[in-house]
Amino acid sequence: MAAVVVHLPLLLMQLPLKSYDTNFHIFFASHYLHHWFDPWNAKWYAGFSQTTYPPLPQQWIAVLSRVLGLNMAYMAVQFAGILLLVVGVYRFSRLWLSPRAASFAALASVFLGAESFLVYSAGQLATTCSAPIYLNALPYLFEWLRRGGWRSFIKATVLFAAAAAAHHATLLFGSLLFAVPVAVLVLLDREDGEATSVPAFVARTVAIAITAGAAIAAVLLPFWIALLRYPVTQTPIPHPSRANYILSPQWGMNYFIIPYGALILVLPFILIRGSSVVRLRPLLLGFWVAFLIGLGGTTPAGHWLLGRAFEVLTMERFSYWASLLALPFVGLLASELVTRFRIRAAIPLTVAAALTCAAAVAWSTFHPADASDFKVDSVAAWLNRDGHDDFRYLTLGFGNKISRLAVMTDAGSVDGEWNSGRRLPELNRYGGAALTSSKYFGIDGLQSLRAMLMHANRYGLRWVFVRDPYYDPLLDFAGWRPVDHLNDRTITVWSKDSVPPAAPVNAPQRPPRWQGILWGTLPFGSGILAILVVLIPEKRRRAASVDTPSVPEESFVSGGLVA
Repeated sequence: MAAVVVHLPLLLMQLPLKSYDTNFHIFFASHYLHHWFDPWNAKWYAGFSQTTYPPLPQQWIAVLSRVLGLNMAYMAVQFAGILLLVVGVYRFSRLWLSPRAASFAALASVFLGAESFLVYSAGQLATTCSAPIYLNALPYLFEWLRRGGWRSFIKATVLFAAAAAAHHATLLFGSLLFAVPVAVLVLLDREDGEATSVPAFVARTVAIAITAGAAIAAVLLPFWIALLRYPVTQTPIPHPSRANYILSPQWGMNYFIIPYGALILVLPFILIRGSSVVRLRPLLLGFWVAFLIGLGGTTPAGHWLLGRAFEVLTMERFSYWASLLALPFVGLLASELVTRFRIRAAIPLTVAAALTCAAAVAWSTFHPADASDFKVDSVAAWLNRDGHDDFRYLTLGFGNKISRLAVMTDAGSVDGEWNSGRRLPELNRYGGAALTSSKYFGIDGLQSLRAMLMHANRYGLRWVFVRDPYYDPLLDFAGWRPVDHLNDRTITVWSKDSVPPAAPVNAPQRPPRWQGILWGTLPFGSGILAILVVLIPEKRRRAASVDTPSVPEESFVSGGLVA
């Protein structure tokens, strides 16, 4: 109910449409809406394969959009992720805490700054949908490793596959940050209540790893094939989440203060209680690793632990995972404070939670993804008439509106927002991201733009829509000329004569039909199967053993746990 009260009105207001990646996910969903079994998308990069990105949330958007429309379908899927997070945090926290403390942790997840930051500012739908699925799988993993039981084994496997179908990075790194502490907890608890022998633990671990790995490999088979055949070897693109937050306080505000909020005040408690209680040390270790990586370039930990992946990944997701790992400690602290001080503790805790959530939500207004709010309807209408969509186009100064424009037109572009899906050498050779924002990437971005303009004939690139006059001299020097004005003369259409109509460029990278069938069947099927298997009831004895803590609640409250 708290999640409904806090987040449902914001989603009905469609506040996430201001975020960085929301329109990107809607663009992918619009392709599945019209080409469910064909992941080849000709609208970006002169053609690219959507098998390079796990599809489950976007496919759900496509299905729901037939009733709700794309925008509201996105909000519905995001709301489902928020509700699943509350359940997942409670069930994950129950592995470590009493029911009362776990309830506080679940309530805190509603106001989590990192969650609101990803939903309303970053727009990382895949991360905010896959993490809750993964959290809900971990109690079944614990039950399987500790006592066996095929129900738990099947549920854990199916939920792991569904989480991977939503976002591969969450599962890859979550297996270390979340699953390893849970596995260690099984060993720490093996003499408490029902004993778990080490050979049985090892056998069960190997069994679940092999089975879940095989399921994930099958569900995302086209993704792995694309990754092996066309690995990401492009020049690393700079991202502010990898900055030193001390030397760049503006990014420290964006990627540390806003996502963590009042959790910063809980850090001493996490370190002291997590290190003093043996049973909580695995959870502390997972949190500490995610926390250090989430600091980006502030510490060398990210470089040391991730290697080259540090130059590819963005660090805000690690801050999100660290926040989730911190929630059991938050629930424990809240339970102790409310038990001891009651209303005198409940009021400041409520205020701190509300301010954390409010700051993260308001940040999308104070620090929007694109400060200039404009519509691309006139550009889409221009491309859709008089055969203009026979040629490819490029936008300059449109920011993340290029995804919204791609939804509204059938014309193809040489630009896009999914960097790992691009294969054009003019884009991969330089350390710049989307061409529409090339000036923000310095020399690398402008060199990439210049190379693309020089090779316009190769890609059938005839139209350039300019909303920023900064680029006018570059276009004029490259032989382009203005031919029209749109949107009250705020957008200029530039053209280059003698450019032939667009032709397929990256056709060899197009997935065969059998991969399209798998892509349209297995990921979405894993989501349906996850819903069904979770409804399978647990045996009464084992359900009771999971729901009843093996350590009395007083031990949690007093902090007097022993190994």
